[in-house]
Amino acid sequence: MAKRRSSLGFLGMFGRSGDLRQLDDALRGADLHPALVPEGVKLTIVNLMKDHWPNEPPSRAYPDVARLFSYCIAGQEAFERSNGHDLRLDAERRIEAALETGDSFDAQMVLMTLHAKLINAEVVERYGLAAG
Repeated sequence: MAKRRSSLGFLGMFGRSGDLRQLDDALRGADLHPALVPEGVKLTIVNLMKDHWPNEPPSRAYPDVARLFSYCIAGQEAFERSNGHDLRLDAERRIEAALETGDSFDAQMVLMTLHAKLINAEVVERYGLAAG
């Protein structure tokens, strides 16, 4: 079965694909306005999700992905103010686990945020991240 493609829409004639709409909603839920994220980065996120979940990414995956992405961009304090202490701790646990495994989905998300130059400098420093 061929994988479904994502679509940004075109001149208002064709709508955005459902996966991009779900990601936009999840980003808003994580207190990150989707307009602050370049469309190419969003396409990369949904493509990573499609690679990770061989069928279709489950709807519940979008908020989890958006929270990790939002933490990487906002940093510890801003993320906690918007999302709460427990979700901050969860994002930090996921980053630490990603750094240990090195090739997990979460590691790919952190690395993509780093390469896109969207990552918060405090997150880079705290976790000793480097593109290389």
